Amino acid sequence: MNKKVLVVDDQPEVRELVSVSLQLGDYDVKQATNGDDALTIAKEFLPDLMLLDINMPNGTLDGFEVCKLIKSDPITKNIKVVMLSSKNQPEDFEKGKLAGCLGYLTKPFSPFELTEEVEKFLN
Repeated sequence: MNKKVLVVDDQPEVRELVSVSLQLGDYDVKQATNGDDALTIAKEFLPDLMLLDINMPNGTLDGFEVCKLIKSDPITKNIKVVMLSSKNQPEDFEKGKLAGCLGYLTKPFSPFELTEEVEKFLN
């Protein structure tokens, strides 16, 4: 059975690039445009991994808040979370770790880097 990945980003082109890259690797991919949708979809889809943007202005939650909520819910706490963000300061990495994310991929990234990061946590 294919591993499931939820891609959460407010930018359609980023979601599409990530989704296409992962589908080529036989991952089952779903998308969410903001943190609120991410929480709803995560509970239904139960992905193995969530790729989560930090800045999502079209919702009420940022990526750090979504990660904390995912990790504090018994239904979703086992989902592995990797931040996917243009924020690349040490304090951003630290804030991500404190929220419960396992990895951090900085935009812009190559499809190869993306696939490598996903495989690191799912294989």
